[in-house]
Amino acid sequence: MLIPIGDDNKALTGPAYVTIALVAANVLIFVFVQGAGSNAAFTYGWSTVPFEITTGEDLRRAVQVVVGGRAVTIPQAPGPPVIYLTLLSSMFMHGGIGHLLGNMLYLWIFGDNVEHRFGWRVFLLFYLLSGLAASAAQIVLDPQSVVPSLGASGAISGVLGAYMVLFPRNRVYAVFFFWIVTIPALVAIGLWIIVQLFSGWGTIVAGSQAGGGVAYGAHIGGFVAGIVMATILRFVIKEEPDHKYTHVARSDGSRRYW
Repeated sequence: MLIPIGDDNKALTGPAYVTIALVAANVLIFVFVQGAGSNAAFTYGWSTVPFEITTGEDLRRAVQVVVGGRAVTIPQAPGPPVIYLTLLSSMFMHGGIGHLLGNMLYLWIFGDNVEHRFGWRVFLLFYLLSGLAASAAQIVLDPQSVVPSLGASGAISGVLGAYMVLFPRNRVYAVFFFWIVTIPALVAIGLWIIVQLFSGWGTIVAGSQAGGGVAYGAHIGGFVAGIVMATILRFVIKEEPDHKYTHVARSDGSRRYW
């Protein structure tokens, strides 16, 4: 198993304030609003349910669906007054501590580079749009699905897509069994893509009710949106917004652009 633990930032030690704030927001919401997973009513009510988004109807009671020839009960709970707000709230919620830690690890490693490149305002908008695109992709796969989806994975997938466009040659440090290795960002993110595509194919073929609780459609949708937006922004924003670390990046080559 290959687990990224950091990337090559060299002398760029400037804080990525939006990335830090996003990590903090996700952790605080999970701990204090979701009750570290114990507040099931909030988690189910404020997650994104495709059926709710396509119909505008807030499902307030458990719904039974048939999966593999057997009935399965999908919990539901009252959501926000405007049900479409779940498209935003679900981006900051997680299904468990492992889900949270895995997402925050990737956001922490790859988010700061993209934020520094685009500037904090553009990065924040980019992040939210990636999350919305991810939810849209999941909804398109099965508009009538009553399975709630949540997590920052879709937005973070967009960040990974942008990182691959902007810094394909950056070195990524990863744990490989008992060793720490360095690999190009293109390889690290490429391996992640392969896992998502193969897992996503299984989900698409089997139907949205299957898939091990992972919204692979959202992952792929967020990633593609991130690539498209980053490609456009790379030409619109020619230079990294000026800050006191920019000259260091340019002089030692730690920012590598195409």
